[in-house]
Amino acid sequence: MVLLIQGKDITLAQLIDEFGLHLADELFFSEWQQDLPELSDLEKQSLNEVKTEYLHLSKYPILEPVVKMVVLSPLLRLAGFYQPPFYIASEQEVRISSEDEGMIIRGRIDILVFHPPLWVLVIEAKRADYSLVPAIPQALAYMLADATSAKPVFGFVTNGNEFRFIKLLKTETPQYALSDLFALDSRDDIYIVLKVLKRLAHLIRNS
Repeated sequence: MVLLIQGKDITLAQLIDEFGLHLADELFFSEWQQDLPELSDLEKQSLNEVKTEYLHLSKYPILEPVVKMVVLSPLLRLAGFYQPPFYIASEQEVRISSEDEGMIIRGRIDILVFHPPLWVLVIEAKRADYSLVPAIPQALAYMLADATSAKPVFGFVTNGNEFRFIKLLKTETPQYALSDLFALDSRDDIYIVLKVLKRLAHLIRNS
């Protein structure tokens, strides 16, 4: 009997059991730590405005569409993902099945940044009061649906206040690793988040 699961309900244990997902060592995901670009004063000013606006709006519950509009959109613009060679898709439907097709996962990627034919960045956005913990296996499941296996695909999960990056490589045994957790209300974390996004954009653009 085939088990049909919605992406939002998948667990990390199920991905490990059904797809052989393996947590790699810290050297596997060096892109979020090494060779990060410097930010201009104008970029820092833009990020400070994002932070101020988000903190102002957080007096009331911040739902997922507001997270996308207030936080994600300026980050993606500043990182260069709205410029060639990148394209953006929203609510991209995905389906992935395990090798024996005992499990099928269906869902929709909130935001997909791609450089045809490669998937570059799978983004999951959650409302502000949601933990990122369940968003990680959801993003990983969608990343496993990427048809290309030669190059890594990156994930980015956020609830507006917290941010985490993911790297996945679909080798015979798929490997993944996570970045540290960054927080908007920590002094310079939002700068690091943009630096990592710009670093990923540079790597893909020049690969």
